[in-house]
Amino acid sequence: MTFKNKGLGVYLPVIIAVSIVIGILLGRFYRGSTAESKFIIIPKANKLDNVLNYIENEYVDEVSKTAIIESAIPKILQELDPHSQYIPAADLQKVNEPLEGNFSGIGIQFNMLDDTLVVIQTTPNGPSQKVGILAGDRIIRVDSIHVAGQKLPSDSIVNRLRGPRGTHVLVEVSRRNVDELLSFDIIRDNIPLNSVDAAYMIGDGIGYIKLNKFSATTEAEFVENVNRLRANGLQKLILDLRENGGGYMNAAVFIADQFLNGNEMIVYTQGKARERQDFSSNPGGLCTDLGIAILIDENSASASEILAGAIQDNDRGVIIGRRSFGKGLVQEQKSLADGSAIRLTIARYYTPTGRSIQRPYNNDIIDYYSELNERFLHGELENADSNKFADSLKYITPAGKTVFGGGGIMPDIFVPIDTIGITDYFIDIRNKGLIYRFSLSYSDENREMLSKLNSANEFIETLEKQKILRRFVAFAAKEGVKEVPGEITISEKIIKSQLYAYVARNFIGDNGFYQIIERIDTTLQKAVEVVKEQ
Repeated sequence: MTFKNKGLGVYLPVIIAVSIVIGILLGRFYRGSTAESKFIIIPKANKLDNVLNYIENEYVDEVSKTAIIESAIPKILQELDPHSQYIPAADLQKVNEPLEGNFSGIGIQFNMLDDTLVVIQTTPNGPSQKVGILAGDRIIRVDSIHVAGQKLPSDSIVNRLRGPRGTHVLVEVSRRNVDELLSFDIIRDNIPLNSVDAAYMIGDGIGYIKLNKFSATTEAEFVENVNRLRANGLQKLILDLRENGGGYMNAAVFIADQFLNGNEMIVYTQGKARERQDFSSNPGGLCTDLGIAILIDENSASASEILAGAIQDNDRGVIIGRRSFGKGLVQEQKSLADGSAIRLTIARYYTPTGRSIQRPYNNDIIDYYSELNERFLHGELENADSNKFADSLKYITPAGKTVFGGGGIMPDIFVPIDTIGITDYFIDIRNKGLIYRFSLSYSDENREMLSKLNSANEFIETLEKQKILRRFVAFAAKEGVKEVPGEITISEKIIKSQLYAYVARNFIGDNGFYQIIERIDTTLQKAVEVVKEQ
């Protein structure tokens, strides 16, 4: 076979090869020039900025650099420790409100009953009470929006009720024995968030204060309640910090200061970039003449541990309960330009003897918070001997008492978690929230009778006569929890006490609740026994 055009046959492969090379070069030139027109790596810029800019400019789909940053910052902080935290601008007010001690709203306590928000109590002299809203009222509409029976999350309804101070909200309620809806134009105002749940005399000369957090209002609340109890003969105080997750360090330092003599160490902090800072007591504390017992458990953390550690290390009082959580990292909050904030760990807390409150942690936040479950599985909540401490973590108080570091505060007197009366039946009704739900429904149906009662004892006597346990068992059966007579008998005291306490809370508040719960609170009972002997 021969070519008619030998020149073409010889040069055709060369022409094709040259064309391919030119195409490759043009492709490279095209890609390079296009990339350079959109994005340039800046050598002196930090790597993170370069990566974010590269993604924003060159990623195959449209992405938001802001959204990437919002999702990345929490992960960065999570790599540091379990308590450094990023707070988006939209969440900052909600996060700060409990510590600031107030929020702006209409001033009601409520619960959800059959997908409807039911008013339990109104804040004294609050916006709702001033316009005439009553306990038992059902909120049907908020600013003409139907909210009852709509299966709306309670948060979404609350968000409609809350708003800036001085603004108006129109609330329409259904009231028992009134045919038409009642309309109320409510002007929102600041509503206090109390840190003291309960304060009352629990026995001759013995007072009890339940503190749920350390907030901006804690100091004033504490002083007010101590003075009120003093007027009733207060000589010894039981301060309950169980389930108290902490709050402002200054509030804990203030309360410790009230019990200590002058120039006694309360706590000190220290970090890589923060020099040691000591916090010591001043002379003339409000409670230096009082006996003191502090109750703690595995959910007492941070500021609670500062206070308990100060009392324990100065040999000032007795700590009763179970080992505390072990949060000894100091966070500092910094605001960012867009209204968000970062709470960054900048130091550690140390008790007066030098113990670090913080327990060990790794970068797995799930493992960190699951440690409380491990305590239960290892028997630490049931047996003091199961709490093991290394000799290297041993410290000695001025009076010669041995205390241990390594995370949390180990009480002077251990009280195991109470399992008496716990049966499968009780666990079932508890997990389904049936005691709480029944108490709310029963309170609503019997409001006229129950609103005439004024004390915890009156509620106990009245509800005993009403045979409320029998009614509850029937209610639970309708909710799918089969009656088990033997187990109900074993759990009878704890079920009845909780029923009575929740009903009483709906009418006489938390003081009534805790006065009834005393009957099954073994830690509090032990504390009363101990302070009587002080």
